[in-house]
Amino acid sequence: MGKRRCVPPLEPKLAAGCCGVKKPKLSAGGTHGHGSQSTAVPGSSAGPLQNHQHVDGGGGRENVSDLTLGPGNPPITRMNPASGALSPLPRPNGTASTTKNLVVTAEMCCYCFDVLYCHLYGFPQPRLPRFTNDPYPLFVTWKTGRDKRLRGCIGTFSAMNLHSGLREYTLTSALKDSRFPPLTREELPKLFCSVSLLTNFEDAGDYLDWEVGVHGIRIEFVNEKGVKRTATYLPEVAKEQDWDQIQTIDSLLRKGGFKAPITSEFRKTIKLTRNNHLAVEE
Repeated sequence: MGKRRCVPPLEPKLAAGCCGVKKPKLSAGGTHGHGSQSTAVPGSSAGPLQNHQHVDGGGGRENVSDLTLGPGNPPITRMNPASGALSPLPRPNGTASTTKNLVVTAEMCCYCFDVLYCHLYGFPQPRLPRFTNDPYPLFVTWKTGRDKRLRGCIGTFSAMNLHSGLREYTLTSALKDSRFPPLTREELPKLFCSVSLLTNFEDAGDYLDWEVGVHGIRIEFVNEKGVKRTATYLPEVAKEQDWDQIQTIDSLLRKGGFKAPITSEFRKTIKLTRNNHLAVEE
């Protein structure tokens, strides 16, 4: 996919790329904590989630760092030469990634760049884009530099119309991710943007009923204080970190604030929801 200028020609061309921040591997014992770039999704507030604060608010924002939202999912997306769009592909097991004609396009990332540029320079917001305005759960991720360091990632599991949803989460992920200072004008030429649309949410049979690198997962559990917590990863996280299922589950438990020893019996109490996603980067 070729690069596209998404801002007025007086500014440098904006870079683009995908997420993927390497962290130390977890041991199967599940006793590892996480640093400032760990991610989670949780329990009962409406605002963007804080790092290591796991409160879920049905329909609230989700602060999900270290989520790979780029096109690293060959089983999920492919280029359609006629439209320049990414469209869903069947899964290896024969299950389609979606029952709808979902389409994500590079224009979505360009729109995110335009929204951020206009905000930072005080210009009117860009005109409405041409891509679909259908509602989907979505995430917007910003990374920076040659090593593509995570710079902000926030999204929602509630379906939002894409025009307003991408506009909102472009600015929320760029300016209000509490783990990072707000993005500045000077950083624009070094930024990479990824957009991810989530699809096919389904309850898993148990905490192992999902595939590494194929499914995004969200877990619900009750912590040692009797408080319900949740945490989530998009599909590429476990694959990038070279984690197996147990390591991924234990990482999510720690990110959800679970501090007690993790046992096989406790893992069986987890409720797991899995999903697929369509992603594009610019």
